[in-house]
Amino acid sequence: MKAIQCVEWGDPHKLILAELPLPEPGAAQVRIRIAAAGVNFPDALIVQKKYQVQPTLPFIPGTEVAGCIDAVGEGVAHLKVGDRVIAFVGVGAFAEFVCTPAALAIAIPEGVSDEVAAAFALTYATSHHALFDRGHLKAGETLLVMGAGGGVGLAAVELGRIAGARVIAAASSAEKLAAAKEHGADELIEYSTVDLRGAVKELTGSNGADVIYDPVGGPGTEAAVRSLAWRGRLLIVGFAQGDIPQVPANLLLLKGASAVGVFWGDFAKREPKANFAMLNELFAWLKEGKLRPHVSRVYPLAETPRALEALLARNVVGKLVVRP
Repeated sequence: MKAIQCVEWGDPHKLILAELPLPEPGAAQVRIRIAAAGVNFPDALIVQKKYQVQPTLPFIPGTEVAGCIDAVGEGVAHLKVGDRVIAFVGVGAFAEFVCTPAALAIAIPEGVSDEVAAAFALTYATSHHALFDRGHLKAGETLLVMGAGGGVGLAAVELGRIAGARVIAAASSAEKLAAAKEHGADELIEYSTVDLRGAVKELTGSNGADVIYDPVGGPGTEAAVRSLAWRGRLLIVGFAQGDIPQVPANLLLLKGASAVGVFWGDFAKREPKANFAMLNELFAWLKEGKLRPHVSRVYPLAETPRALEALLARNVVGKLVVRP
């Protein structure tokens, strides 16, 4: 099979297109013929050795896939050859085939395309886990979404609307804010041109935001902490900006606020029943048209490095997808 392989740590241009043996499913595993793979920030960070997970070299990057089961291992009863599924595989998605535990493969609802399915799981599951499980977002509260034009950001905007929250979208460009507005944001902040803290203060009547969703990190995180309401919750989702911020603990104390870590990947592995229930709710909302994943571009497998470089440059609206 063809696969994108990381043979040395570094920028995405160091990735190679390799011909590798077809993987065989072990006990309790299935093999998926990959139709599409989502492109995510962890994929770009992991090949640079900047992510909390560091596989042994060489490895195939890529975390989430949509495709069709073409082989099942011993002991698999609930899935069969021909089933269309999505799976969060951790690594191995940028290839023609991947093997994964059958417990992590979930049926794709009828009528959902491969591209949408591949772009759906990580972004919406991360945002659902963040807002409802970790942030306890309630109707009537104010949600500030940082990086609102990206994949997880747009998902957070849509889910904030479903929760009944007032959604303030913050992003670095007018194009990204336009996408956030289209997906349901009530207010917009272009934080590359205005002071974030001042803008939030003005929009909330000095009360601040009850929940702040932060997948960006860097220097903007301190401004976000200073923008929290009393008993506010800062959701630490990731560090797309590159730098891991140091959260001033005294600001949390003064606001009676919380800084909460969000790691959906480990949640899915540690609490599989809760994760399946969450995904079923998300798929129901998708079928009802309440969620509209935004896929801005599809790349062929050989151009995976270009997709990752576009993501790192932070000029992507919504999600990118790779098709083998």
